[in-house]
Amino acid sequence: MAVLPLVISPDPRLKTASKPVEAVTDEVRRQLEDMLETMYAEHGIGLAAVQVGIMKRMLVIDVEQREEDGKRTPMKFINPEIIWESEELSSYNEGCLSFPSHYADVERPAEVKVKYLDEKGVQKEIHAKGLLATCLQHEIDHINGVTFVDHISRVKRDIILRKLAKDKKLGVVPEKRGENPYAAKEKQAEL
Repeated sequence: MAVLPLVISPDPRLKTASKPVEAVTDEVRRQLEDMLETMYAEHGIGLAAVQVGIMKRMLVIDVEQREEDGKRTPMKFINPEIIWESEELSSYNEGCLSFPSHYADVERPAEVKVKYLDEKGVQKEIHAKGLLATCLQHEIDHINGVTFVDHISRVKRDIILRKLAKDKKLGVVPEKRGENPYAAKEKQAEL
């Protein structure tokens, strides 16, 4: 397994829809493992393939991991699709590994049903609530070329994008996160 370099905004790949995975192969499974390794190394709870430059409809999530005891419950999704969403909404202060050190309150459906293929190519369905629902929606947005800043006001979005563009121009390298986002997972989701 390898830790892959993150795609940081502004990068046009983050605004590009990813292509479906045609077949679940050993290469796809290896990419999913590398994505998990990268997500854990960056202290994230979710990662879409586009965030590491792989333009495939794949994502990994682990909203239950705990650093103190090393417990991990990774989830892998291939070609995920939201097939139902609740009318009830919830709000999380979302962050994103591709938008380092930037957060914003995003309102999304409180529950979703998602169909997907697992790493063996078996079709599955999941009904998600709370943080898992938020994380799934955030990562599925990524593979559709949508980022969390597309859900906030234009003024806030422009401030974040200008800051990231300036950092990129100046060669400022985002620092690795040193704290676990799960410590305050009910308030803030680092996706």
